[in-house]
Formats: sequence, structure tokens, C-alpha cells
Amino acid sequence: MSKRANFEIGGELIAPNTRRTVDLPVSSLSDHTPVTMSAHVIHGKADGPTVFVSAGVHGDEVIGIEIVRRLLKSAAIRGLRGTLIVVPIVNSFGFINKSRYLPDRRDLNRSFPGSEGGSLAARLANLFLTEIVSRAEIGIDLHSAAIHRFNYPQVRVSPKDAKMRELADAFGAPIIMESPIRHGSLRQAAKDHGTSVLLYEAGEGLRFDEVSVRVGQVGILRVLKSVGMISGRGVASATARTQFCPSSKWLRAPMGGLFRGLKAGGDAVRRGEILGMVSDPFGEHESEIVAPFDGIIVGRAVMPIVNEGDAVFHLAQILSVDKTEDAMGDHSSQLAGDPMFDEDEII
Repeated sequence: MSKRANFEIGGELIAPNTRRTVDLPVSSLSDHTPVTMSAHVIHGKADGPTVFVSAGVHGDEVIGIEIVRRLLKSAAIRGLRGTLIVVPIVNSFGFINKSRYLPDRRDLNRSFPGSEGGSLAARLANLFLTEIVSRAEIGIDLHSAAIHRFNYPQVRVSPKDAKMRELADAFGAPIIMESPIRHGSLRQAAKDHGTSVLLYEAGEGLRFDEVSVRVGQVGILRVLKSVGMISGRGVASATARTQFCPSSKWLRAPMGGLFRGLKAGGDAVRRGEILGMVSDPFGEHESEIVAPFDGIIVGRAVMPIVNEGDAVFHLAQILSVDKTEDAMGDHSSQLAGDPMFDEDEII
């Protein structure tokens, strides 16, 4: 059998059965400090798919960075087939400044495909697309909610994408949401390059959430197992039923004041059920936030101070409250007993 070819990225060659971190130059700060986008490449000895895993597209979304750190330390990826490209921090500028955005106030995830001679956001988007995305058949992009909001662990897939739906099922997150592709997003640009991207959303900006991190780590390993890149030894299969949600809606504060949420992420609720209240500081006026349909809370605000129109609950549509409650209970039980979640795996 002929030896597998080297993997080329950023002008460097990575031999089979080796791993290396490659620094891709992005720009310089105003004080001349160089900024790079670092990619860790694991180039397996045997042939297989090329998959990228990215985090930190939004600089304040740190949960994905922790998921990546644990993934790269996991024993499950030893002997990997194919090639895995991992970028822990795509938006270094935002990460340094603890900000969702770049210094030019642009959202990187609305700046794709970008260009070599455009704005800072456009240049970074172009670099990520040409050096990382275009080399892979599949991508897993890790996100959290923005600051002062929390997302229950969920995987988002494009409508009518059977391939990604299969990988989402393999991931085994509690919730799969069908989410349209937005103009200028990584998913749109990747699709144009023939790369399918699975989007994982969990937790809150600038905060760690242990459950969200563990669900993300084991989910990625399950996907790698499903495409034949790892043997999956020691990777627990998803036994709890995933809840598929075809649509969702943000419920907004009916008035400004103090928000009190009565329901948490992952709670199944019935139409007409009171989810929370907004009151004025004097207690003279109070407005209820009511579920407009049977659903599951996939996101919610955690900041008690709200203005009229602020998004407070993200409610995803479900077919059966009773079945959803059972599924969420199964996920909680699996999380408590899954061998992937032993303390020895937290490195």
C-alpha cells in the first residue's frame, strides 16, 4: 500500500501520522504586534475524510474553545484516520478584547466569503474559508449565546440537508433545530464550497458551562466515529432520543423593567403557560410572558434588566409536551451516567 500524501496548509507540509500547530498570519495590531489564526492539524496515517472543527468565530463565545481543548487531549482521537483541522480561536481580535466582534465592529459570521483586499473582517473570513473550510468535506462550528443569554445544548442544521441531519443525529445533542442559512454566514460560504457545516450552540458568552462543554465534546467524537475517522472505543453512544424542532420564535419583553423567568432552558411548556414576568421597579405594573404554542425553551435571557422588545425566551416548536419531557429526562439521566463524562476525561 502506497504511503499517504503529506497534508499542505499555510505553506507547510504535515506528514501522515503526525500532528502540528500551524500559525496562519492574519494582520498586525496597531502597535505592530502580529496576529495569527492558529490551526492544529492531525493528519492520520490512513485515508479518511477531512473535517474541521472551529470555535471562537465570535470572540466572546469561550465554551467552544474549551470543547476544542478537551477534544485535542482526548485519547479517542489517537490513531485517527483522515485529517482533522481544529481552529480553537478564529477571531483572535474579539477573543483578546472579550468581544463578539472585530475591531471594525463587524460580525465575522456575516462577513463571508470575504476578500483578500476588503475590511479586516472580510480578510479574516477569506483566510478561514480558503485555508480551512475549502480543504474539508465536513465542518463542526461551535457557538454559544451572546452575553446575558443562555442556549440549551442544541445542534442546528440547514433545511432539507439529509446528510447534516444524519450527522446531527449522530452528535446526540438534546435538541436538533432546523435553521435557515443566513446571508454572509460561514454555513452559506461553506455550502458554496461544497462543505457541509454542523452548528453547535450551547451556554452563554464569556462563561463556562460544564454540561454544555461535555455535550459538545462527546458529540464531536460521535460524529468522527460516524464518518469512520475514529474507532469510537470509549465513546458512549447516544441513547436518549433527540428532540427535533422544525421552527422557533423569540418571545420579547412586553415592557421595560425587571424580568423574572419562571422556566429554564430545556423545559417543555404548553400553549398558554406563563413563562415569566416583567415588572416595573415600583411593582405597580406587571406583564406576563405566555407561551404562544407548545414548545421547548432552547434559549433565554439571564439579565433581569430588560427594555421593551428585548428577546427573553427562545421557544422551539414541538409536537408533544409529554414526549419531550420524557426525552429531556432521558438526556439528564444519560449525562449523569455516560462514561465519557467521568472526571478523568476533564483534562
